[in-house]
Amino acid sequence: MTEQHVDVLMIGAGPSNLALAVAIEECGTHQVAENALVLEQYPDVKWQRNLLLPWARSQVSYLKDLVTMRNPRSRFSFLNYLHEQGQLDEFVNLSTFNPYRWQVSAYQQWVADNLERVRIRYNARTERIDPRYAEDGSISGWTVTLSNGDTIGCRDLVVGTGRDANVPEAFRDLPQDRVVHSTQYSSRIAELTADERPSRPVVIGGAQSAAEMFMALHQDAPGSTPTIIMRSISMQNYQTSKFGNELFYSSFVDEFYDMLPETRAQVLEEMHQTNYAGLAPPFLDELYLMLYQQKMLGRPQSTVRPLTDVVGARMDGDEIVLDLRDRKTGKVEPLRCDMVFLGTGFDARMPAMVRDLADRVGLADINVSRRYRVDLGDSAWGAIYLQGVNEQTHGIADSLISVLAHRSEDITTDLLQRRQTTEAEAGV
Repeated sequence: MTEQHVDVLMIGAGPSNLALAVAIEECGTHQVAENALVLEQYPDVKWQRNLLLPWARSQVSYLKDLVTMRNPRSRFSFLNYLHEQGQLDEFVNLSTFNPYRWQVSAYQQWVADNLERVRIRYNARTERIDPRYAEDGSISGWTVTLSNGDTIGCRDLVVGTGRDANVPEAFRDLPQDRVVHSTQYSSRIAELTADERPSRPVVIGGAQSAAEMFMALHQDAPGSTPTIIMRSISMQNYQTSKFGNELFYSSFVDEFYDMLPETRAQVLEEMHQTNYAGLAPPFLDELYLMLYQQKMLGRPQSTVRPLTDVVGARMDGDEIVLDLRDRKTGKVEPLRCDMVFLGTGFDARMPAMVRDLADRVGLADINVSRRYRVDLGDSAWGAIYLQGVNEQTHGIADSLISVLAHRSEDITTDLLQRRQTTEAEAGV
């Protein structure tokens, strides 16, 4: 076990903290950058690690990469990555703003590999975060304990791990080897032998991740008869109008943050279809064509069941039995299957890691400033910043990559201003 101390510690080497790492490197204050560390629980950087399907695309323009909207001249841009990889001509020839997901993931690993001052520690899983207190009782920093027992102390902590996977209650008593959340898909499929792969898989959900697993199962479990079950009337497009897209501008974050609470709630509800419970239009067309070809060629192998609730799930011998309620008639009937795939999204609450930390410092509510800093009281010297979980105060784009570049600038500015204030108070 070792003990280490840094100034800024970032948990998770996803796009949020990679964007912040670049912003810290480019802020001009080398001392802060050289004393900043990113922890990543895996041995590498991968974006949407278990849905890196070969045909899956990003739904966001490549111009909304980790840096361009903040600093178009940055060497860490997606276009510079393509240039350095010798791939720029081919990408330009695609005539698209939406690169493949695996390409965005490779770009993010490239960024991580090319950081010069901010360090990344891989295979470092955070198990526990404890506050450190000064003599006057104020928070002076944090101690992070890793799964191997090592500890890392820091003044400022940034949590960028995203939300926890949502496993609906109906499925929680099923054997874990029979239930696969979308955040586990590729890894779990790869672990199965040919004999273990499902023949009657059922996918739950009607949005992008569910539909992608439904499509992928036709290739990953050949000969199977996949079924997708959703509460909605059908799979639907995201709302992608240019008027709606203006609500993903970084400037809209200021407007949203200053709204009355009831107006925020209304805006979030109205914007729901721009990101959740929908599919990217080109992918929806591909999925429809697959089902169309099956039907027209007389080779049906897929089933889509809309307006259906799963009201129960249990084992019967080696089979899973799902109790399905037809929302049109109220009738409940069983469906037998051998594996369940959950495209059920993420827990709307703050991540368990953040909730646990709030309990440790005695916070009844987690309130975040415009610059994403948790309110710990004016006397706190150490700070905690939250990335990607602030939709209620910063808008629906907070969980997406659309505002990464500007959010990293906001947090970096706050970090530097707090240090200037500390130095001024100390007479440095």
